[in-house]
This record gives sequence, C-alpha cells and structure tokens, in this order.
Amino acid sequence: MKETQPRIGVVVFPGSQDDRDAAWALGALGAEPVMVWHGEEELPVLDAVVLPGGFSYGDYLRCGAIARFSPAMRAVSAFAEEGGLVLGICNGFQILCEAGLLPGVLRSNRSLQFVCRDVAVVVERTDTPFTARCEAGQELVIPVKHGEGCYHLPPELPEEQIALRYAAGDNPNGSEGDVAGVVSDAGNVFGLMPHPEHAVDPLLGSGDGALIVASLVDSARERLYTRA
Repeated sequence: MKETQPRIGVVVFPGSQDDRDAAWALGALGAEPVMVWHGEEELPVLDAVVLPGGFSYGDYLRCGAIARFSPAMRAVSAFAEEGGLVLGICNGFQILCEAGLLPGVLRSNRSLQFVCRDVAVVVERTDTPFTARCEAGQELVIPVKHGEGCYHLPPELPEEQIALRYAAGDNPNGSEGDVAGVVSDAGNVFGLMPHPEHAVDPLLGSGDGALIVASLVDSARERLYTRA
C-alpha cells in the first residue's frame, strides 16, 4: 500500500491546532501524512503540502504575518514555484496570502466576532487539483471557525481564480463576493477558510470536506507516479 500512498506534508507552526486533524483526514483518505516542523529549512520528499488551521505564532502581529517568514515557508514557497501542490486551510489560507502565494488578504470578520458553525459553500471550479471530485455548482456543508476570515477581493483578481463561494445568505464573515476559497493563477495553490478536514466523516455532521481532501490526495498520487 505504501507504494501508492502519496506523501503529504503538514506544516506545524507554534499555535497550530488543526495539524493532527489534517494528518488524520489525509491518512483516512489514502495519503501518508508527514509532519513538518516550522523550523525546517528544507522539505522532505513530498507530493503535496498542507498548511493547517490554528493560530500560528499566536497571531500576535496579524494572522499569518509572522509564519510567512518561517524557514519552512521559504521551502514551501520554493515547492510551490516548482509546481508543487499546496493547500492552506483557514490560518493556512491567511499565511498563503501573507506570503504572496495567493492574492488578496483576510481581514477581521465584518461582525467583529469569532464565528464557529457549519456553512454552505458552492463549488465554482472543478478543474483544479483540489476540487476534481466535486461537481460544478455543488453545495458542500463544511464548518468554519475564525475571527479574521473576511476576504478582500483584489480588483484585478480573475473570476476563474475563485474556486469556492459561500452560498447565498450563508456568508459568515462578510467576504467580498462571497469568496470562500481561491486558487493561484497556476492552479497549484489553493486556500479556503472552511475546514474540510473537520468534515470527512458523516458522524461529525458532514462528509463533504472529504471531496476536497480526497481530490488533493488523488492529485498528489498522480505526482507520486510522475516522481517514481
């Protein structure tokens, strides 16, 4: 089985709290999770990378603003520039924006309150490595939990880089254009505020997040075969 299991790194920052959840979800869906400490200057041999949710470095300056300077993020940036697959969830999305790997910025929720609940998101694109198992227009129920998830939509952002939107009337943070997740111009970096790793088993209320995590595992497996 190991020969067909893609190795997917989960970067652990001080304050990460969803790293174990991400690793569990990846393992449950056929990947070999590899924990990567934030101080590592080089990545091990990996087929994809996940930046998990949490409060990296305590979010003392601004969400993701300190984590972007970590040694591991320099390695992740190089990995992404070479076409490597990178998924950022919640705080991971914030880090990707701060690092310039994704456009835009995440700001305080419009309500100025922390929000933690299930939300409905609509799949805008299915031709990405992260949404290939979804159907266009499909509605997924995935939980959110954040205080700074209001996405500022850059005026120059092409419409095709928006991969997920909050369903009408279910925007939990005031994100412009109801944006819930965006993909890089090259298509190999994806960030979203909802937590798919918390929705891979119907016993948790929804299994819809498995479609996103499993899409990443599928795409990483293709990279594994190419690497082999």
